[in-house]
Amino acid sequence: MTSPLLRPYEGPHLKLPNRIAMAPMTRGRADDATAVPHPLTREYYTQRATAGLIVSEGLWPDALGKGGPGIPGIAADAHVAGWREVTDAVHAAGGTMFAQLWHVGRLSHPFVLDGATPVAPSPVRVTSGTILTAQGHVDHVTPRALTTAEVEETVARFAAAARNAMRAGFDGVEIHGANGYLVQQFFADNTNLRTDRYGGSRNGRLRFALDVVDAVTDAIGPERVAFRISPDGLNNEMVEHDPQDTYRALVNALARYDLAYLHVIERGTYGALADLRPRWPGTLIGNFDAAEPTSQRAGEQVVAEGLADLFSYGRLFISNPDLPARFATSAPLTSRIENLTYGGSAKGYTDYPAATSA
Repeated sequence: MTSPLLRPYEGPHLKLPNRIAMAPMTRGRADDATAVPHPLTREYYTQRATAGLIVSEGLWPDALGKGGPGIPGIAADAHVAGWREVTDAVHAAGGTMFAQLWHVGRLSHPFVLDGATPVAPSPVRVTSGTILTAQGHVDHVTPRALTTAEVEETVARFAAAARNAMRAGFDGVEIHGANGYLVQQFFADNTNLRTDRYGGSRNGRLRFALDVVDAVTDAIGPERVAFRISPDGLNNEMVEHDPQDTYRALVNALARYDLAYLHVIERGTYGALADLRPRWPGTLIGNFDAAEPTSQRAGEQVVAEGLADLFSYGRLFISNPDLPARFATSAPLTSRIENLTYGGSAKGYTDYPAATSA
């Protein structure tokens, strides 16, 4: 019996050979000064082009959105040219690839931003953990609150980045509204203390995300735009007192756009997939955020039960570039070398072999 993950998918805006998506994963290998992708990035993604859909690592749309050393951008002509080489190769290998637009907000540091203070909805500092910089791991700093005008400028930069992604040959863009980064910082009760139209009520806290979606869909068309969420996620000290109310309202609003897909990370006590699937009329990608990588069986169950149309895998794709083939043949899975995940060169990046060549 064919695995549900290996069946082709044809939705309103996507036609894919299988239902296995490669989740966006930071690899930290871009040139830190220029934010142009590493020369090996083309090989890395082409090795994984048998995924039904690839979502790129997060690309910053605004220099203040950069979250650490080696994070690539999509804000300049040089970025466009670098990513064009990647997308051309992925397409030649039969793949489909979306660019994730990622602004980290308060989760940056002056050492990363050439001395600038990170920005956020409100001046609320992350109090636990550290951030990796070129000077090593350092404590977080208190961000400065974006002015209303700066929020509007940030919206415009997302739209410009989406246009750049199309110039770079991506099939679409995924707006990162998850994992405690800038968009979710506007959602969360503890990080959005604003009193202008981007804060206060639930609708005010959702306004930034919807303004970004408005601008990006106007720029490139809704069929090329996707959105990622992590309801009730605990990443980076997010506090959402009523995630069900917040995300039902968000999904209801997003549903009016006829987007390419909604990408839902489930974590915590709120059963986001079961609750939001009936409210989403288009393509839905499921994902689990757990201590261990999600198994093939777990993804199959989500798709078989109709909770998602596709399921995304992250860590397994790092060390198993041919993951769909391994799922199809029950080939052993290779474990990743954790300390080679971020930064560096080919080692731990493009040197994991396919099962047929192992």
